[in-house]
Amino acid sequence: MNSNTRGTMLVISVILGAALLGGIYGPSVRATAGDTDELRDAVRQFTRVLAIVEENYADPVKADELVYQGAIPGMLRVLDPHSNFFDARQFTLIREDQRGKYYGVGMQVAPREGRTIVLAPFVGSPAYNAGIRPGDVILKVDDTPTDGLSTSEVADLLKGPKGTVVRVTVGREGELEPLEFTVTRDEIPRPGVDHVFLIAPGIGYIRVNGFNETTDQQLQQALRKLDAENLKGLILDLRNNPGGLLNEGVAVADMFLEKNQLIVSHRGRSSPERRYFAMRGHRGLEVPLVVLVNSVSASASEIVAGAIQDHDRGLIVGETTFGKGLVQNLFTLSENTGLAMTTAKWYTPSGRLIQRDYKSVSIYDYLYNRKKTMNNGNTDVRLTDSGRQVFGGGGITPDVLVPTPKPNEFQSLLFRRDVFFPLEVGVGGFTRYYLGLKPTPKVTRSFQVTDAVLNEFRHYLQQKNISYTEADLQENRAWIEQKIRKELFLSVFGMDEAFRIELDNDPQVAKAIEVLPEARALYERAKQVMAQRQSAEAGNRP
Repeated sequence: MNSNTRGTMLVISVILGAALLGGIYGPSVRATAGDTDELRDAVRQFTRVLAIVEENYADPVKADELVYQGAIPGMLRVLDPHSNFFDARQFTLIREDQRGKYYGVGMQVAPREGRTIVLAPFVGSPAYNAGIRPGDVILKVDDTPTDGLSTSEVADLLKGPKGTVVRVTVGREGELEPLEFTVTRDEIPRPGVDHVFLIAPGIGYIRVNGFNETTDQQLQQALRKLDAENLKGLILDLRNNPGGLLNEGVAVADMFLEKNQLIVSHRGRSSPERRYFAMRGHRGLEVPLVVLVNSVSASASEIVAGAIQDHDRGLIVGETTFGKGLVQNLFTLSENTGLAMTTAKWYTPSGRLIQRDYKSVSIYDYLYNRKKTMNNGNTDVRLTDSGRQVFGGGGITPDVLVPTPKPNEFQSLLFRRDVFFPLEVGVGGFTRYYLGLKPTPKVTRSFQVTDAVLNEFRHYLQQKNISYTEADLQENRAWIEQKIRKELFLSVFGMDEAFRIELDNDPQVAKAIEVLPEARALYERAKQVMAQRQSAEAGNRP
């Protein structure tokens, strides 16, 4: 089968599949002769256009690319921003995220200046145990040089069946010759819960970074671990959590709510209303709860935050969430491809639709200029269990607004010049320089940034022709020291230790700790209101 025919057949299968899904997942729909004729004409017209382009375009074209990257995504983009087509590689990554595991060496990689570098090996992974560290530049995988390869192609080379061996050759700052590591691939978990610890005496901290098939179990384990510490409060961090599986979001909310409380509902044109309730309730801890969110918290994160807010179970702190209230079902197509299609909209217990407007703005504004799509009029006003006002149509508005700090001019300069990086991007140039010094500096868990370390920092800035004044260094000294410690700990001890340093002086975390007593009072008041309401309803029964 040539590429033109294969691409055309795939489009036909998608169009026909979409037409059939209404009958499979929704009310029975009878196709009329007119419907069939219109569908046949549309497919015939597409085939004709595809043939003209392939035969007459100025440069050679691949029909598969026109279909996979153009026709099908374009068709879905007309519907909404979250209906998507996934090629074979994208579909594989989606399934890995959902399952919460894959097979490989266990490290994050990213493009940097035309090369693929190591952001961070996962602690305990084969890559970590072999000695690969953040900032290493991947030069070869087995006998394949990485020059000219994309980061995704390099990542594919690193993956493979459990127990197989791969040789990874890297370049490292301070080393004259490349280093070669022999790594045995293993099962690598993608944890939905990646950080669990006491952030202050008696106050637990849990970060949920995604909702995959294992998030529910991991959160239960995290709560059991913290319960042994006689908790007085809990911070659930959903910042930068883009969501994931609906059922996992429901299961997480179930851990904090009363039995039989509504968590979320969804309905669509061909999808009858379905309501999800807390089946067991309070599998977690009955302690004051604060949920941290920001503008990247989306989908299942908003389900959890919305349910907790509507039932007054805890306080929401941070920034207004993304505002994604569309439910996608994932359909498997031919040739290992997939289709995520919106089938319904979801609503919080109070009836709020959290989805932002996407029909009257561009895709760019929807994704990156949220102010244009926020419901500033707050026309969708609802009430929580205790009678507080909450608003729909524009994400979850926090009870306590705490903006994410923005770097000042000098800090922005250091980020732009790659001196430091955000935690999720790995280690910057100074860290690689410092660890490449001879003799190699010793970094222990008691490491502090001394005047000698700052002198090396000055030397590095001068070496890179980065302009600064002593006033710049002194005004930003605490920030610089934190960034140096964080990146050194990331390189030497791994992500968990670096993440704890990252939370130091985090204003949203500090506010969450501060308002825990208010969260307790809110929860107690809501329980009293609900008890009075139930008592009144019982008294009115005949």
